[in-house]
Amino acid sequence: MKLSELISTCFVKNDWSGMANLNISSLTQYIEEVTIGSLFICINNTYYDGHDFIQQAIDQGASAIIVDQLPTVQGPFILVSHTNKAMAQVANQFYGYPSRNMRMFGVTGTNGKTTTTFLIDEILKHAGFNNGLIGTLYNKIGHKYYPTPNTTPHTVQLQKLLAEMSQAEVTDCVMEVSSHGLKQERVLGIDFDVAVFTNFTQDHLDFHESMEDYLQSKTSLFTRLGNALSETPKAAIINIDDSYGQLFVDSTPANVYTYGCLGKGDIQAINIQSTANGTNFALLLLDKEYPLSTHLVGEFNVYNILAAFGASYAAGISPDTIIEAIQGITGVKGRFQSVPNDAGVMAIVDYAHTPDGLLNVLTVANKLTTGNLYCIVGCGGNRDISKRPLMAQIAIDHADHGIFTTDNPRNERPEAIIADMTATLTKTNFDVELNRQLAIELALSKAHAGDTILVAGMGHETYRLPTAPTIDLDDVQVIENYFQKLSPI
Repeated sequence: MKLSELISTCFVKNDWSGMANLNISSLTQYIEEVTIGSLFICINNTYYDGHDFIQQAIDQGASAIIVDQLPTVQGPFILVSHTNKAMAQVANQFYGYPSRNMRMFGVTGTNGKTTTTFLIDEILKHAGFNNGLIGTLYNKIGHKYYPTPNTTPHTVQLQKLLAEMSQAEVTDCVMEVSSHGLKQERVLGIDFDVAVFTNFTQDHLDFHESMEDYLQSKTSLFTRLGNALSETPKAAIINIDDSYGQLFVDSTPANVYTYGCLGKGDIQAINIQSTANGTNFALLLLDKEYPLSTHLVGEFNVYNILAAFGASYAAGISPDTIIEAIQGITGVKGRFQSVPNDAGVMAIVDYAHTPDGLLNVLTVANKLTTGNLYCIVGCGGNRDISKRPLMAQIAIDHADHGIFTTDNPRNERPEAIIADMTATLTKTNFDVELNRQLAIELALSKAHAGDTILVAGMGHETYRLPTAPTIDLDDVQVIENYFQKLSPI
């Protein structure tokens, strides 16, 4: 594609006319991917500043370079005010605005994004649509699954993925939309049809300047939704029970469907009865009531179901079809996932990695436990430090015994992370075991029939155990292996 066409929607602040007829064969923000014919976009993010690699990009054959400050060296530069925005503009142009060819669902919030997108995806599939999914568990195009490095892929990768979906004649795409993706303009140019807000609690303060900055990123998905007032109305599905729910309602020009479990909302759940095997409740849609039985456990999953129901209903799928799909779903990997065993112990693996998320799953686990509740939890490295003591306090306040262990330490020492978690604790009902596998096995060795083991933080993810040689550690697999060793041959 010619550079003149590629940057036609950008506000360029320097004279680039001499480069207008250059042919661009690829786009990238990563210096490792720059080759002859590339357009290199200099992004300044948390980890690096692309402007530091300008000379290297020139040496590797970049045809043009988008910058937000002109270097002192001579080169084929395109000067813009915001390189993140420019990258979204050129990526959309390069791949032909693929989101316009399908119905787009975006789900944002602190907790519940993965389960809600999974549910919407399953409902769409049950209703006969050829759909795709972009999120934490995997990326999916029709029936093909691909690994995912980020909840919301970076801009160029995201547009390429959407283009592949369009080529595969995908009719609907369901996306987890992270606050990182919103603040860094990764989803700029995507024409969302339905946006879902799950909840808002503390997270990602290692990335966002404040809770206000985090909140503003979340609301931006809704302020942009439906501004064009097109013939096909947009819809916002909003948790009205959340303390910020009304703010999201007020922020959007789109049609709003509210949901909740506290007697408010266009879509409500009443008479909720949850057991270790599932949940029953009545779903109220305006003036109609529908009985619903699901394999998913806990009130937090009721909220996820209401969110998915609202998104699907707004897209025109009938309530009966939606409920039929939901009742056939057995669970979501790493989300309050029960690990079967013959010892009478309820072993649960969950992705809970925020204070609110951990509190939610512990609240449900307590209701289902007749004996003792053990909680194995850690905190990730190079992430929000302020939530570490909160996570530890919640664990020992809402479980009979906590075991603090390594999560994903990244570039921090696990010992330092645990020290942050335990520094202000006054209770002593916890152990520290840095080896995650041994921590899980320690809890299992303490448990008897009627007890519950909650392993939180990693969920579907695997942890690379720092031994020689390194091995991938899967929480579910550790539990299964432990019980297999106990079973008689």
